[in-house]
Amino acid sequence: MLKSKILTRISVISDTHGYHDERIEHFLSDADVVIHAGDLGPKLIDHYCALNNIYGVYGNIDDDKVRRTWPEFTSFIIDGVKIGVTHIAGRLGNYNYAVREWLQKEKPQIFICGHSHICKVQYDNRFKTLYINPGAAGVYGFHKVRTMLSFEIDAGKAQNLKVIELGLRA
Repeated sequence: MLKSKILTRISVISDTHGYHDERIEHFLSDADVVIHAGDLGPKLIDHYCALNNIYGVYGNIDDDKVRRTWPEFTSFIIDGVKIGVTHIAGRLGNYNYAVREWLQKEKPQIFICGHSHICKVQYDNRFKTLYINPGAAGVYGFHKVRTMLSFEIDAGKAQNLKVIELGLRA
């Protein structure tokens, strides 16, 4: 758990699939906290683990090294806001069984997932959580534009959420 401060800048990234470039690095370097929502890719685990205040989960393409380093589900509190993260959740409001059970138990105010390669932010009334999927920052997949997200937590509230377009996939 991080110590409380006036404002915490958070960068959220997913589905890098082993790809990392200077645009990603630029946006991660501005963050107080980095959250990776899975499908990191094996050659990046050491780089991401060297970052301060990194939280991550493994995805379906990740190898044993990533899976030994990061869990399938994680939750933590930043400045009074509980955040939960997993890679594969299912569609908003129609989550898979394991995610539904976990959300009911953990009750995060913010729920972050990846896998779909579709950038989406929407409040989920059923689970009383802000659903965040940053899309895909890597160059593999069907997405056309590489994306990630940033937001701030200030006085226990998420604010200033921004979609960051990293350029075309190809």
